[in-house]
Amino acid sequence: MSKPLTVQTTVKAPIAIVWESWNSPAAITKWAFASDDWEAPAAENDLREGGNFKTVMAAKNGSAQFDFAGKYTAVKKPELIEYDMEDGRHVKVEFKPTPDGVLVTETFDPESENPPAKQIEGWHAILTNFKKFVER
Repeated sequence: MSKPLTVQTTVKAPIAIVWESWNSPAAITKWAFASDDWEAPAAENDLREGGNFKTVMAAKNGSAQFDFAGKYTAVKKPELIEYDMEDGRHVKVEFKPTPDGVLVTETFDPESENPPAKQIEGWHAILTNFKKFVER
């Protein structure tokens, strides 16, 4: 198994707003994509240990679509979310208040199709979209 990868950003907003924006299906559809030519037309979220989530990610031109889905293994409001994706890879998301805002750190098991740098780039792009959405 490859070493987990990490991306992070600091969001200038109160922890309650960051947590709600990360977990509300209505908010997720506004930020959960890596570039402007993609969108998240639908999201479901049962935020509890054992609960499932699914975000539909789609190219706006209709050329591609996939479900980002999994099951929660740990939820500690408002500081930690852990889940396993459908392919078995594990993800940990930490929310830590700092003097500059909330530090959001995602640590994820890499997949084997793309090089680590490309995976970090994609996950970081989505995290940057999240930051822009919350700070707007």
